[in-house]
Amino acid sequence: MRAAAPPLVRAAVATASSPGRRAVVGIVTGILLVAGVILSAGSGQLPIGPAEVVGSLLRAVGVPNGWAPTVALVEQTLWQIRFPRVVMSVLVGALLAVAGAIMQAIFANPLAEPGVVGVSSGAAVGAALAITLGLSTFGGWTTAALAFLGGLAATLIVYATARSQGRTEAVTLILTGIAVNAFTGAALAVMMFLGNTASREQIVFWQLGSMNGSRWPEVALVALIGRFATAIALSLARPLDLLALGDRTAAHLGVRVERLRVVSIVLVALLTGVAVAFIGIIAFVGLVVPHVMRMLLGPSNRALLPATLLGGAVVLVYADLLARTVIPSADLPIGILTSLVGGPFFYALLRRNRRRSGGWA
Repeated sequence: MRAAAPPLVRAAVATASSPGRRAVVGIVTGILLVAGVILSAGSGQLPIGPAEVVGSLLRAVGVPNGWAPTVALVEQTLWQIRFPRVVMSVLVGALLAVAGAIMQAIFANPLAEPGVVGVSSGAAVGAALAITLGLSTFGGWTTAALAFLGGLAATLIVYATARSQGRTEAVTLILTGIAVNAFTGAALAVMMFLGNTASREQIVFWQLGSMNGSRWPEVALVALIGRFATAIALSLARPLDLLALGDRTAAHLGVRVERLRVVSIVLVALLTGVAVAFIGIIAFVGLVVPHVMRMLLGPSNRALLPATLLGGAVVLVYADLLARTVIPSADLPIGILTSLVGGPFFYALLRRNRRRSGGWA
């Protein structure tokens, strides 16, 4: 078995993209991200030119230039409202996309996404609990804190229930996740029924997701936890590639399969929980972005995870830009936009793949 392993490994990554393609994808997504950040920071009820946005950023890092804004209101708008929102969208998109890529790797299923293990629905219950009961244990961060704890608790319940005799079957984990999602959905409905009109509206709005009101302390916390979890996720790229060969083969190649699944599931809970804690539930990013990047770069997680991180950031930056500009003087919940665009787009991808494989007429 050990002698046969290297050819299997080579076969598993044979379809991976060439370094040239990875470089092209990286450059294109990087350019799109920079352009999206500049456009998003300059768009709004107070239009700010791209030169002023770039000049303000350069001045902040100590680079003198003649483009920086000279009006105090413009500078305050950028640094107190626009930049925190833009950075939050970059972070949340990247974290959700990486979480989705990990889920698809450990389940060996391109349709898997973070909601499978109940983290999104658990976070919604935690947030609804704080809103309905009017809790203020953690001050202004109470809703976010309970949302994070709710997502983490739901994930741990799913994992503990699915684990048997020291092993965790992927199918059992998915079925347990469905059961927990159904229960949390019922609990959420009960809290909405018990709450007053204002609480119900706030719960519904939280479920739709919005970057509005993002502030630097929140951004800093998401960045801190997200950087830690993402670094661990990137270090798991090779074991996740080996896991694609099957549990037995991966174990013969030195992968501790059960420990890898545990760490991966906790990472998904951490990435998704901190991503949705402050801004609410964002649909389809963790499902569509890894799938698209896999089509471009192949299945190797060593290339897929970094590309997915950038791709998720790009998608959510532009989604937030559209959410603020598609309806004049209105801020459309970003979860609505990602679902409206992501649902048909993902259906088109599935139909295209099925046609290529001869599965659909």
